[in-house]
Amino acid sequence: MKTDHIKKRNMVMQVALMLITLGFYAIYWFHVTLRELHLANGKDEGAGIWTLFLFLPILSLFAFWHYSAEYTSFTTENHPALLVFLAWVVFLPIVWFLVQTDLNKAADRASI
Repeated sequence: MKTDHIKKRNMVMQVALMLITLGFYAIYWFHVTLRELHLANGKDEGAGIWTLFLFLPILSLFAFWHYSAEYTSFTTENHPALLVFLAWVVFLPIVWFLVQTDLNKAADRASI
């Protein structure tokens, strides 16, 4: 699995950016981390269309499901896609923490 493109992000700074930008950072984070997951999973799909789906009520659920499936593939199914999807719907910060923690670990391994 290719992980040299994954960027390590500081969780505290992300919370600060989320507050400063009134939540717009969450959209940016969704896009860039989904792009990183796609590349790590060997896909050329664009994360842009999935990010646009966030703005459409029903399609946003499909975007959350797609992200959950990509994350599950990235973690070699350590976290079932259904549980990650339910976390998106119920309490978004859980997904944010899980995904960013695993991406940071991958970035650390790639930098060694």
